[in-house]
Amino acid sequence: MSRNKKNKHSESPDAQPSLLEHVSRALQPVRNTLRWLDPFTYVDVWVMPRLNPEQNPGKEWIIYAVFSLLFAFALYTGLGFVLGTPTPLVIVISGDRGLAGPYNTNIVRAAMDFAAEQSVPVSYITVGKKGRDLLARRGANIVAEFTDLPDVPSILDIAAIARTAMDDFLSEQFNEVCIAYTSFVNTLRQDPVTRRLLPLVPEQKHMGEMGSRETRGPRPVFGFEPDARSILEEILPRFTEVLLFQALVEALASEHSARMVAMRSATENAHALVEDLTLRYNKARQLAITSEMLDIVGGAEALSQSHRQDRTGTPAF
Repeated sequence: MSRNKKNKHSESPDAQPSLLEHVSRALQPVRNTLRWLDPFTYVDVWVMPRLNPEQNPGKEWIIYAVFSLLFAFALYTGLGFVLGTPTPLVIVISGDRGLAGPYNTNIVRAAMDFAAEQSVPVSYITVGKKGRDLLARRGANIVAEFTDLPDVPSILDIAAIARTAMDDFLSEQFNEVCIAYTSFVNTLRQDPVTRRLLPLVPEQKHMGEMGSRETRGPRPVFGFEPDARSILEEILPRFTEVLLFQALVEALASEHSARMVAMRSATENAHALVEDLTLRYNKARQLAITSEMLDIVGGAEALSQSHRQDRTGTPAF
């Protein structure tokens, strides 16, 4: 003869077990998420000092020096920087992974805004899976794509990207190559920018500085050995690679910074949620225990009254 024993929780009010079960189910996934978030923060903290965008070959003084050479070459050899209707090619540098807040979305939006300002269709070279996917969903014309670059790249890692852009430019398929990347300002601020890469034309601030020097005193004499054209043919491809490498390093530093900030914010929110759910769970558990204790005390009191009634033969009040 089998006896059916009821679970203690089944005898308590229905609201208490369901509340405990609900809070417990909500608490466990948040704890699992916390274990999953921590490695992202540590990886980015490890990578950031090795990128160090403020100490790389693309420092401002190198850019200024080569632009000065370009300016002098244009003045004293008669070479101008004349463009017809621009047919732009944009190199979009994004990340291969997500979980970086609005990082990838912002740089693609900046590239699309630049394309909207042009009077002719714009083509793209994408660096990174996220930018490629976002542009492809918008029906953009992608002529080349590069993915899975190392976290700490070298100049050799971007050689193929620079060569593709220069070949398309020299073949006159495009007469303007721009680059859209995220400029690293500091850990909390990264600005998406779009700047011209080819042809190499001094920027407005450099033109103003060099032009003001020309008007202040005697006209300087520049000497080129063996000759200016040979020097530029050797320097310009390498300088293009340096500019691209500078942009890539800043973009990677911006991506890791954005990911660190996003993961830190998510971790803090998860900790706050765990604390709130733990408090709710403890309150619900305490309420369930108190309810069970009251049931036990009530049952014991009823049993005591029943025994007293059996002994006296009169009902107990």
